Amino acid sequence: MPRRSRRIAGRPVMITGAASGIGRSLARRLSGLGSPVAIADVDEAGLNATAAMLSGPVFSRVLDVRDAADQLRFADEMREWLPAPLAAVFNNAGVAVTSTVAGAVPEDDDWLFQTNFWGVVHGTRAFLPVLIEQDDGVIVNTSSVFGLLGMPYQSAYCAAKFAIRGFTDALRQELRGTGVRAVTVHPGGITTNIARNARFRTDPEGLGRTKEQMAAQFEAVTMTSPDKAAAIIHRGVEHGKARILVGPDAYLFDALARIAPTHYYAVISRLQAGLRARQRESV
Repeated sequence: MPRRSRRIAGRPVMITGAASGIGRSLARRLSGLGSPVAIADVDEAGLNATAAMLSGPVFSRVLDVRDAADQLRFADEMREWLPAPLAAVFNNAGVAVTSTVAGAVPEDDDWLFQTNFWGVVHGTRAFLPVLIEQDDGVIVNTSSVFGLLGMPYQSAYCAAKFAIRGFTDALRQELRGTGVRAVTVHPGGITTNIARNARFRTDPEGLGRTKEQMAAQFEAVTMTSPDKAAAIIHRGVEHGKARILVGPDAYLFDALARIAPTHYYAVISRLQAGLRARQRESV
């Protein structure tokens, strides 16, 4: 099927997870290009800070994406606020947990899955009727490179991100022949606060690292800024892509999933060891 290009800049958009990271950068970028922006996040202080950065019309709403009923209320409020048809819904909110499978705390995994997967499902179900009624618009659901490959100590995160991928792929097929599209986004390492805000009980590798040390190690190997990620996502949506890879590491993960679907981690671990060695040499 040929790509269907459609401009979203200058048209209304909705973004969850907008208090920081990619969500904040998307809001700033699209607002700067003339879009009325509705933003939502559970972090009220961060959400207010984002709203203060926006130059155009903004509708700000404290929202826990795990709450399906509140997502529906938010969609109803959006209908009243919209100054024009809704162009795009970015279901972007996400959290992280670091743990072995054997040592996982069920409550932590439930918190992650309710936020990362069911938050996307609830957001899709709340706003999809608006887009279907218009017969126009795009649902943009944030998965991850960890929705392409399973990674150790990230079982819950991978499960949720793989689930988003499958859910959105299925939705895309249901929308064939309509004016509504579904897009999956697979960011690689983005320099955000997700690792610092993760739930962490103990170093899963038994090395005695603190949460702050592990977050610093993650941030040292990220390859893409939130602003760069927002630009890639925006351009991908407008170019009609169904799947958007964000960052050079995302292309590596995608290639490894195809070339070495069961042996990819041997390649990744060697690359990680090389990066850490270069970091030590530069200190």
